[in-house]
Amino acid sequence: MNFLAEIKIMPLKELLDPQGKAVLGGLANLGIKSVEDVRIGKHIQLRIEAESAEEAKAIAEEASKKLLANQVMEDFTISIS
Repeated sequence: MNFLAEIKIMPLKELLDPQGKAVLGGLANLGIKSVEDVRIGKHIQLRIEAESAEEAKAIAEEASKKLLANQVMEDFTISIS
């Protein structure tokens, strides 16, 4: 079966997000002052051939841990459809 794994990777909440701070400053410069915080992350889609959704999730998790996310600085969540 063919599954779509969607992986959301975000910086850990404890860490500073310089890209998010830059965007927040840019928004303020544009007069958009109601935004209180910005966090910038990544959204990755993987098409996975697997026997089950559980197997597809395990494959996506392995890919995330080994290549897609830096676990020292980032956290990730996976959804399978």
